Amino acid sequence: MATRTPEEIRNSIERNRQDLGTAVEQVRVEVAKLADWRSQLRANQQPALIGAAVAGFVIGGGVAALGALVFGRRRGRR
Repeated sequence: MATRTPEEIRNSIERNRQDLGTAVEQVRVEVAKLADWRSQLRANQQPALIGAAVAGFVIGGGVAALGALVFGRRRGRR
Protein backbone atom coordinates (compact mmCIF):
# COMPACT_ATOMS: atom_id res chain seq x y z
CA MET A 1 0.00 0.00 0.00
CA ALA A 2 1.55 3.27 -1.08
CA THR A 3 1.47 6.12 1.37
CA ARG A 4 0.81 9.62 0.18
CA THR A 5 2.34 12.76 1.52
CA PRO A 6 0.14 15.37 3.14
CA GLU A 7 0.69 17.61 0.11
CA GLU A 8 -0.54 14.88 -2.25
CA ILE A 9 -3.61 14.38 -0.07
CA ARG A 10 -4.33 18.15 -0.07
CA ASN A 11 -3.94 18.29 -3.84
CA SER A 12 -6.26 15.31 -4.26
CA ILE A 13 -8.86 16.91 -1.98
CA GLU A 14 -8.65 20.19 -3.92
CA ARG A 15 -9.07 18.39 -7.28
CA ASN A 16 -12.07 16.50 -5.92
CA ARG A 17 -13.55 19.75 -4.62
CA GLN A 18 -13.16 21.38 -8.04
CA ASP A 19 -14.63 18.36 -9.81
CA LEU A 20 -17.58 18.35 -7.44
CA GLY A 21 -18.17 22.07 -8.03
CA THR A 22 -18.14 21.50 -11.79
CA ALA A 23 -20.55 18.56 -11.51
CA VAL A 24 -22.93 20.54 -9.31
CA GLU A 25 -22.93 23.42 -11.81
CA GLN A 26 -23.67 21.04 -14.69
CA VAL A 27 -26.58 19.52 -12.77
CA ARG A 28 -27.90 23.00 -11.95
CA VAL A 29 -27.86 23.98 -15.63
CA GLU A 30 -29.60 20.76 -16.69
CA VAL A 31 -32.29 21.14 -14.01
CA ALA A 32 -32.89 24.74 -15.09
CA LYS A 33 -33.33 23.58 -18.71
CA LEU A 34 -35.75 20.82 -17.73
CA ALA A 35 -37.75 23.07 -15.41
CA ASP A 36 -38.19 25.77 -18.07
CA TRP A 37 -41.72 24.79 -19.09
CA ARG A 38 -42.14 27.83 -21.33
CA SER A 39 -39.32 26.81 -23.65
CA GLN A 40 -40.60 23.23 -23.59
CA LEU A 41 -44.04 24.51 -24.61
CA ARG A 42 -42.58 26.68 -27.38
CA ALA A 43 -40.60 23.71 -28.71
CA ASN A 44 -43.72 21.51 -28.71
CA GLN A 45 -46.40 24.09 -29.44
CA GLN A 46 -48.37 22.15 -32.07
CA PRO A 47 -48.63 18.88 -30.09
CA ALA A 48 -49.54 20.88 -26.98
CA LEU A 49 -52.34 22.69 -28.80
CA ILE A 50 -53.65 19.45 -30.26
CA GLY A 51 -53.56 17.84 -26.82
CA ALA A 52 -55.37 20.80 -25.26
CA ALA A 53 -58.05 20.67 -27.97
CA VAL A 54 -58.57 16.93 -27.48
CA ALA A 55 -58.69 17.32 -23.70
CA GLY A 56 -61.22 20.15 -24.04
CA PHE A 57 -63.34 18.10 -26.38
CA VAL A 58 -63.26 15.06 -24.09
CA ILE A 59 -63.92 17.05 -20.92
CA GLY A 60 -66.66 19.12 -22.58
CA GLY A 61 -68.27 16.01 -24.03
CA GLY A 62 -68.00 14.25 -20.70
CA VAL A 63 -69.68 17.12 -18.89
CA ALA A 64 -72.40 17.30 -21.54
CA ALA A 65 -72.96 13.54 -21.40
CA LEU A 66 -73.05 13.57 -17.61
CA GLY A 67 -75.50 16.48 -17.67
CA ALA A 68 -77.71 14.66 -20.15
CA LEU A 69 -77.54 11.53 -18.03
CA VAL A 70 -78.39 13.31 -14.77
CA PHE A 71 -80.96 15.74 -16.12
CA GLY A 72 -82.39 13.21 -18.58
CA ARG A 73 -83.21 10.84 -15.76
CA ARG A 74 -84.82 13.60 -13.75
CA ARG A 75 -87.00 14.61 -16.66
CA GLY A 76 -87.91 10.99 -17.34
CA ARG A 77 -89.14 10.51 -13.77
CA ARG A 78 -91.51 13.47 -13.81
